[in-house]
Amino acid sequence: MNEVVSSPATAHDLEQHRAALTGHCYRMLGSAAEADDAVQETLVRAWRALDRFEGRSSLRTWLYRIATRVCLDALGHRARRGRPVELGPMGTIDDSLVALPGDQWIEPIPDALVLPADADPYERASLRESIRLAFVAALQHLPPKQRAVLLLTEVLGWPAAEVAGSLETSVAAVNSALQRARATLASRGVTTERAPLSSSQSQLLERFVDAFERYDMDALTSLLHQDATLSMPPYSLWLRGHPILRAWLTGRGGGCRGSRLVPTAASGSLAFGQYRPSPEGGHTAWALIVLETAGEQVVGLNSFLDTAALFPRFGLPPALEP
Repeated sequence: MNEVVSSPATAHDLEQHRAALTGHCYRMLGSAAEADDAVQETLVRAWRALDRFEGRSSLRTWLYRIATRVCLDALGHRARRGRPVELGPMGTIDDSLVALPGDQWIEPIPDALVLPADADPYERASLRESIRLAFVAALQHLPPKQRAVLLLTEVLGWPAAEVAGSLETSVAAVNSALQRARATLASRGVTTERAPLSSSQSQLLERFVDAFERYDMDALTSLLHQDATLSMPPYSLWLRGHPILRAWLTGRGGGCRGSRLVPTAASGSLAFGQYRPSPEGGHTAWALIVLETAGEQVVGLNSFLDTAALFPRFGLPPALEP
């Protein structure tokens, strides 16, 4: 729901829009932590300006305008975030592991933090698609204002005139920016089409967990696309293809044998908290795995290793008891 507020809004009214704002800021910034900071700044600015909110638009629309300005301010002070497959050439299983600063990576985010509870099924599918890693990574290739125009029109469904008013520009400039933004995303093989989780993907989740926990390489690779990629942020190394992924998992990645997976939902995708066996017994946090899928196959296996930051955000425990 997106109702116009006819009486003075309260702090509680503002807080009801946190999930929607977090999703918007995450798409703009590519970072869950930075999105949290941007939403806090948005709510502070909104609270200070409540006496100037006249109710001509919905409260959520007014908040989106503020959040967009906050994000544009933030984007003026930092470089583009990306993924390993974009930041360097494909590696080999013998390459050294080089860690890059966390502010260079696209971060995953819990679906629960960015999908508003009042969204209808169609809107929810659209919002889920727009937080997928590939889409958010592609957005980072757009200049900040093009990024804002695309999100406000394609994801939120605002008319060009409303976007122009929010960004203090002309309708012609908005339409031009939108055309260029669409072309950039298309060149990267990304669209805003809806792709809700299908029953076959739900079965894929179960099959992946079973194969990984048994560490059955035949079963696991049968679920992977022939050109599937594997990456492990914050390391820059990334690998592609059945033979090299299998060699990694049975070689340098063999410590994952005996892992347990705890399903979660991250960036609109199938995801798991991975726990590796501990010498002291039980299992300890190792990675947040986010799967990118196409049909009934996995095309990307992304293992985010910063469990100290990620697991609390996803409500995952630091260890599993025996």
